[in-house]
Amino acid sequence: MKKILSAFVLLFFTIAFSQEKKPMFWQDIQHFKQEDQQTPPPKNAILLIGSSSFTKWTDVADYFPGKTIINRGFGGSRLTDLNYFADDLLAPYQPKQIIIYCGDNDFADDHNLKAKVVVDRYKTFYKKVRARFPDIEVDFISIKYSPSREELWPQMKETNKKIAAFMKKQPHSKFIDITKAMEDANGNVRRDIFLDDMLHLTPEGYKIWTKVMNPYMK
Repeated sequence: MKKILSAFVLLFFTIAFSQEKKPMFWQDIQHFKQEDQQTPPPKNAILLIGSSSFTKWTDVADYFPGKTIINRGFGGSRLTDLNYFADDLLAPYQPKQIIIYCGDNDFADDHNLKAKVVVDRYKTFYKKVRARFPDIEVDFISIKYSPSREELWPQMKETNKKIAAFMKKQPHSKFIDITKAMEDANGNVRRDIFLDDMLHLTPEGYKIWTKVMNPYMK
């Protein structure tokens, strides 16, 4: 009886420890792997990588008829998560273009975070992308100004400016600025294109993104 009890206790702590060690968004990555096993990903697709603005764009293919798109947006990911899971997000695919949207959750996670830190995180991920895909198009969508995160806009603005300057110097790279398109006639961020959480986009918001993104899509 004691041996059985000891074995049970050992199993319990082993399971608990293994679960505790799993990084955030680990399950999302496993889901991608399952999808790729069930349906091998197409070659020469446009690969979307990033946070929940992509995650929630579940019908993105409908917005870009004629384009082959693989959406690998996951959870409320940060650039640190993109770097951590870089191999899982890049290795299974042979895209002709990668479009990245990420960064606002880095600031939401730490309101005192400096723009330079987020820019450096992006540069690290960009280098990982280029190490695997030296010649394809790689684009970054500017960090959006969500009304619910207005106090973080100054850091986001500085980050967008620095990433835009960085991308301008890189070959086959573009900075896709969605800022103006999301403003009204008075230059204010349109609240009507956000869901009730004032963070994620409505279908109308995604239509705006589509219009801006289309000229960049391969």
